[in-house]
Amino acid sequence: MVEFTNQELADIHYMYGLADGRAPEAKRLYQERFPNRVTPDRRTFSNIHRTLAETGTFKPNNQLKGAHRTTRTPEVEEAVLNSIDENPNISTRQIGNNLNISHILVWRILHDFLLYPYHIQRVQALLPRDFPLRINFCQWFLEKIAQNPLFDCEIMFTDEANFSRNAIRNFHNNHVWAEENPHAIVNFNNQEQFSVNVWAGIVGDHLIGPHFLPNRLNGADYRQFLEEVLPELLEDVPLQVRQNMYFMHDGAPAHFSLVARQYLDDEYQDRWIGRGGPHPWPPRSPELNCLDFFFWAISKP
Repeated sequence: MVEFTNQELADIHYMYGLADGRAPEAKRLYQERFPNRVTPDRRTFSNIHRTLAETGTFKPNNQLKGAHRTTRTPEVEEAVLNSIDENPNISTRQIGNNLNISHILVWRILHDFLLYPYHIQRVQALLPRDFPLRINFCQWFLEKIAQNPLFDCEIMFTDEANFSRNAIRNFHNNHVWAEENPHAIVNFNNQEQFSVNVWAGIVGDHLIGPHFLPNRLNGADYRQFLEEVLPELLEDVPLQVRQNMYFMHDGAPAHFSLVARQYLDDEYQDRWIGRGGPHPWPPRSPELNCLDFFFWAISKP
């Protein structure tokens, strides 16, 4: 962490005044005037001006030594912000340990500079050949929306997800409220494992299913589900919706089987979306399926 002398702090503030409060210009002027000095970060200029205006001094004299310091100075602010610039993934506790300051002070500095800890999002990896297929599908979808603003409510989006014992419990959300530690435990790492393959569909504001499918789904089993089970699951959906409904599924091997495609051609004609169908579903596009980006996310802990 850079420690500025009183003279350097005075020069920093003087350059900030010459630049009419423009930190980037103040940094340029300081570098030209003092080429042999360490040039402060541009935020240091505004920080020092604010500290002087609020406290009447460049460097408060009540800095604590030894234990974590809690005094906020321009040098501390600059060091915290530089830490974020060098490593955006660093934690406030790690910054505090590195600079020998309280992590609460680190958090306040970052908050005052409008910096927030955003969660990293997992996204689907794409191949170069995927982009034209995604564009073609989206263009077709937008054309249908232009013709019928409620077209998206006429598509039954479907998907399957696997639930296993290892994906049932989230320990971050598990706790026990008590006056004393009850030393509560939960069984984990069971030798007996299980998994289930769950199918679900959404059309408009209707949730279809869920329904359990075989873990190893083949074309014949999927055709049997489409022909015998799905009509029963759709009984509560209004007849008008079923008559105009588009059926959508992804390109899983069982979905692409000849027997499944033959049934969809007979039952839905040109009103189905999927691999090998009249309207191809672009591969690796979970963000286009509400089951993928929403329903399974809240169903799986």
